[in-house]
Amino acid sequence: MDRSYIAAQARPRKRSRSSAIMVATSYVFDWIIILAMLAVSFYVGNRPPNRRYFFLEDPNISFPYTEKETVPSWLLMLCNSVIPVFVVLVVALVFVPGNTVPKGTPKSLVWKRKLWELHVGWLGLALSLASAWVITNGMKNLFGKPRPDLLARCNPDIENFSKYVVGGEDVASGFQRLVSAAICRGMADREDAQSILEDGFRSYPSGHSSSAAAGLIYLSLFIASKFAITFPFLPPAPEGKSHTHFSAFPSRVPRTAARLDQRLNAPEDDPDTVRLMSQHNAELASARRQAAAPPLYLLIFAAAPFFTAIFIASSRWFNFRHHGFDILFGFIIGTVCAFFAFRWYHLPISQGAGWAWGPRCSDKAFWAGVGSFSYAMDWERFDDEPSTDDQAAMEEGAVGRNRSTASTGSGGTHLVDGEAASRRRAH
Repeated sequence: MDRSYIAAQARPRKRSRSSAIMVATSYVFDWIIILAMLAVSFYVGNRPPNRRYFFLEDPNISFPYTEKETVPSWLLMLCNSVIPVFVVLVVALVFVPGNTVPKGTPKSLVWKRKLWELHVGWLGLALSLASAWVITNGMKNLFGKPRPDLLARCNPDIENFSKYVVGGEDVASGFQRLVSAAICRGMADREDAQSILEDGFRSYPSGHSSSAAAGLIYLSLFIASKFAITFPFLPPAPEGKSHTHFSAFPSRVPRTAARLDQRLNAPEDDPDTVRLMSQHNAELASARRQAAAPPLYLLIFAAAPFFTAIFIASSRWFNFRHHGFDILFGFIIGTVCAFFAFRWYHLPISQGAGWAWGPRCSDKAFWAGVGSFSYAMDWERFDDEPSTDDQAAMEEGAVGRNRSTASTGSGGTHLVDGEAASRRRAH
C-alpha cells in the first residue's frame, strides 16, 4: 500500500466527546455485567442446596469436622482478589508502558496508557473471578453432593433411623440403606448448626479451588505477559528456507550466490531476483538466534501465584472439606475462567509484547453485527478504500520495498544492493 494511505489508516483518530462517552459507557456496562454475576453468585450461594441421599456407613463422608481451616474464607479473598488487585496496580503504574516510548511523548499520553492497562487488568481479573464463582456456586447447589465430613455435621437421629430410609430396603439392611437429609439434627453445640449442615451438601465442585485458580492463575498470566515470560519460539519460516538455517554457523555455509548470479542480469525490479535475495538472507539467519530463554528468576514471579493456588486447593483435601475429584474439577473451572478472561482483554503472551487489547471504537461500542471483523476499527475507517491512483502507486512501490527488505533481512551477513551491483559489473 501507499505510505500516505497506510499512515492515514494507522494514525489514531481523535474521538469526539460523544464518541468517548459511548466507548466509556460500554466498558461501564461490562462492569455492570460482572457485578450482576457476582450478585447472582452471592444469591445462589445463600440458597439451600439440593441434598443428595447418603448412607450412614459410608466411610467417604465419615471424616471429622475441622474447626480451623488452613485457608479460611478471608485468607482466600486476600490471596485471590486483594493481592492480585495490588500487583496489577503496581505493574501497570510502574512498568507500563516500558522502554519503547519515543522521546518527547506527552506525559498525558503515557498516563492514558498506564490507566488503560490498569483498567483492563482489573476488568479481566474481575471477569475471571465472577465467572468462576457463579459457575461453582450454581453447580454446588444443583448437585448437592455430601462433603467428607457430612456425618460430623449431621448428628443423625439413629433411634428413628427407619423413618428416614428412602431406598435400598430390598438389597441392604441396617445402616447401609439410603436415608434422606431429614435424619440430620445438626451439631447440638452450635448456633449456626443449620447453615453448617446445609454447607455439608456443597462439596462439588470446590469453591476454594476454583476461585484460587481463577484469581491466581490470571495473575500468573498477567505477570508473564508484562515481563515477557514465555517459551522461546521460532517465527513462521519464510518461503524457501533451507537446512542452512539450522546449521551451526550459517554464515560459513556455501551460500546461494551461485543461484543468485543467474538472475543478476535481470532488471532490478525483477520479482525472481528479489525473491532470491530474500531467500539468501533468510538462509543466513540462524534459527538459534531467533529467540532466547528469559532469565530464570523471572519464572519465580510468574509461577508463585500458580503454586499458591495449588496449595489452597490441596488444603481442602487435608481439611476434609472436599473429595479429590471435587478439588480437581474446581481447579479446572478456575483455570479455564482465568485463561478465558485473560485472552478476552489481552493479546497472546508470545505475540502481544505484554499489551492489552485497545478500546472499542465508538460505532461498535455495543454492537458490531455481520460483516465486521474487529471491534477496534470503526465503519468509517473500514470503508476508506484506496483510490485507483493509490492502488497503482502501491503496486509501483511494492517491488522497491521488497528489494529494500531483502537487503536488510535479519541475522548473519547480508547481500546488499551494492554487492549485487558489483556482481553485475563483473559479468
